[in-house]
Amino acid sequence: MTTKTWWLIHKWTSLVCTIFLLLLCITGLPLIFHEEIEHFVDNIEAPLLSPEPPAMNLDRIGQAALEHRPGDVIRFMFWDQQEHPNITLVSMAEKMDAPPDDSHLIAFDSRTAAILGEPNDRGFMYVMLKLHIDMFAGLPGMLFLGFMGLLFVASIVSGVVLYKPFMRRLGFGTVRRERPRSKWLDLHNLLGIVTVAWALTVGVTGAINTLSTVILGIWQGDQMAEMTAPYRNAPPLTDNGSVQAAIDTARVTVPDMKVRFVAYPGSMFSSPHHYTVFMNGMSPVTARLLKPVLVDAQTGALTDSREMPWYVKTLLLSQPLHFGDYGGLPLKIVWALLDILTIIILGSGVYLWLKRPAFRRSEVSGIVDEFEEARA
Repeated sequence: MTTKTWWLIHKWTSLVCTIFLLLLCITGLPLIFHEEIEHFVDNIEAPLLSPEPPAMNLDRIGQAALEHRPGDVIRFMFWDQQEHPNITLVSMAEKMDAPPDDSHLIAFDSRTAAILGEPNDRGFMYVMLKLHIDMFAGLPGMLFLGFMGLLFVASIVSGVVLYKPFMRRLGFGTVRRERPRSKWLDLHNLLGIVTVAWALTVGVTGAINTLSTVILGIWQGDQMAEMTAPYRNAPPLTDNGSVQAAIDTARVTVPDMKVRFVAYPGSMFSSPHHYTVFMNGMSPVTARLLKPVLVDAQTGALTDSREMPWYVKTLLLSQPLHFGDYGGLPLKIVWALLDILTIIILGSGVYLWLKRPAFRRSEVSGIVDEFEEARA
């Protein structure tokens, strides 16, 4: 591929995706610290109790949630065993098939079933998240941003190809200060090459994350449908049975993993006849992976449990890489600094385009000829 072709790829992929990448970088900055921000805003903590009581039966917590919001149904229960081991989050909605955004969260003390608070799930962080994942446009918005992510990756690759011939006469790190445009061009190239590995990682994982709805839909139509096939013609449930019994079964089935969340019968990640208990591992890697355990809601007996297929594992591993939330606060700070550098790179690219000299074919040809000569 000729240098002129690489130059055109870099030019047009950058121009098309820059505004959307700026949006993603700006909204992604607070999302890197979403746990810290949400903890500060909601200030939900389980009190210290002495002596420490055992965990409450989850059926009692479920009953407390239904008493608190009698017109709703429970769709999920969540736990963060590492950061908040004594808090149970209950997600409720008016009906099981309500849109995901129509949910309501309640935080319970796992030991006493007391309500600790109701996280604000429609505040600033909600707006940042929606802008970041789909721009409030649903699946079409997600897929569009995924395409912008692929253009970003193409821009990075083409920029790396062009970097060496462009910088052949300058030492690494040189920033010419004679003219503002030269200074910003050198900064653009320097910051771009320094952050290239991180930018590629975030670009690729971001594009993968935009396929989450599609990937989970494939899993539901494939593996989940296969596991629940014997219940296809079963009569509907008259009641959901015991969620505590389902979790006890899951813990016996996968004793070396811990419960991450449970999906109630009829919810998005379960079947009309099962609790689906999602377990995660103990190590830094397996903690990001989930293993579903399907439990018959009526009897509490195990129906099936399988490893997630490779495409779901790829999605699950790409999420912490994208936001840098697998290494604690120090890694989040690094991710934030790299995000800010990327904003500078994108902003400088816009500046260079707006301050470009008047187009003359001979000048462009001269630049391309220099690149070709350097590559020869």
